Amino acid sequence: LSICSKLCYAIGGAPNQVATSAAAFFLQIYLLDIAHITPFHASLVLFIGKASGAFTDPVAGFFISKSRWTRIGRLMPWMLACTPFTVVSYFFMWYLPPFVSGRAAWYVAFNCLFQALTTLFQVPYSALTMFLSTDQKDRDSATAYRMTMEVLGTLIGAALQGQIVASAHVSHHCTVNPPVNTTDSWHDTTSIPDPSDILSHQVIYMIAAGVIGGVYLLGIVILFLGVKEKDDPYALSSDRAIPFCKGLGLTMKHGPYVKLTASFLLISTAVQLEQSNFVLFCTQASGLRNHFQYLVVTILVSAAVSVPFWQKILQRFGKKCAACGISWMIPFAVMLVTIPNLILAYLVAFVSGLSIAASLLLPWSMLPDVVDNFRLQNPHGKGQETIFYSSYVFFTKISAGIGLGISAAGLEFTGYKPGICRQSDDVILTLKILIGAVPGILIFMGLFILFFYPITEQSRKETKLALEELR
Repeated sequence: LSICSKLCYAIGGAPNQVATSAAAFFLQIYLLDIAHITPFHASLVLFIGKASGAFTDPVAGFFISKSRWTRIGRLMPWMLACTPFTVVSYFFMWYLPPFVSGRAAWYVAFNCLFQALTTLFQVPYSALTMFLSTDQKDRDSATAYRMTMEVLGTLIGAALQGQIVASAHVSHHCTVNPPVNTTDSWHDTTSIPDPSDILSHQVIYMIAAGVIGGVYLLGIVILFLGVKEKDDPYALSSDRAIPFCKGLGLTMKHGPYVKLTASFLLISTAVQLEQSNFVLFCTQASGLRNHFQYLVVTILVSAAVSVPFWQKILQRFGKKCAACGISWMIPFAVMLVTIPNLILAYLVAFVSGLSIAASLLLPWSMLPDVVDNFRLQNPHGKGQETIFYSSYVFFTKISAGIGLGISAAGLEFTGYKPGICRQSDDVILTLKILIGAVPGILIFMGLFILFFYPITEQSRKETKLALEELR
């Protein structure tokens, strides 16, 4: 693969990360503090949106596996067709409707539509890795390019959104350091803006959504012009496509795939919880209200620059060994919730970025190895790539949706009130648990399962030689 092809492939996936990053960091606080819906309704928006995206995955996998080859490929038409609708749904997901009583339903509808459309893009895009080259090194290199650009996309999304909308979350009614003798009246001092402020905040969020929509259109143009999809380079002319339901059953029985998916659905849930609650923690529980956008940028810059480092680590020491780096964020996150200090917060942000980069790179680098292993055990079937990728995304989205829904419901249960200067001690404790304890437990469980993942560097080489002999 040429560097140009790998770069164009990587750029094509970045807009999806730009949009999902902005939503991951800011959608929950937008729903609570700008749209002023209850934490319970916010939890429904987050969970139902993730669930709709998750259930779209196997449906997308089914229809894509049935697609016929066209002049521009089998996967490319799906990505081209869904992008304009994705931009529109994303724009309206940040729109503040003039009515109040049905706002939760509005955000549920457009979040579900956005999540479903991003799935229709993500499934063929991620499966496209298998149709770029038959060489493992080429695929690993393309995946590293992709992850670097996706982390940069995550950085761009959070930075754009953070810098544009920061003024909507900086309250001039609240002191940074509250008085020692805090009274209930200070606790309940509201920072809900007047109607003119609400209108200005709406305009700010719409501007951010419009900018990110433009990034989507640029990315799909570069992907279409710079990447050539190859017609199933693995299949013999005598091979027959595996029926979707049969392929799904075989996939769920494939040991390496089950262990990989179980491990990273726990790890990805931990990362999603960290992302979704980090801004709330900074603004409500740690006195870092005026620094949250810079902390988010620090996390993502650290993640972006460390992807090549992790690529070297996994080449030198193996992919299972590199996975240990995901656990680095745990002790620092615990320190942040126990000692909320500004310097420590930036250190935590930097280390969290390193761990997030590893958690993003590794599963997408390991999935092609699982597909190769499956192909070796089922040498005369084809069309299983989209099944593997769609079901993997399905499980990780479902787990993340459940985690985000439970975290928002926890804020509702402990009495989160939008717009007040200082939340109750129960809410602050809940945010600390969601930032420190819960992600740590999930990451440890995920790494424990990954310990039993059977594909090693030696078995990868053996699989490569065996597939070359079959071809």
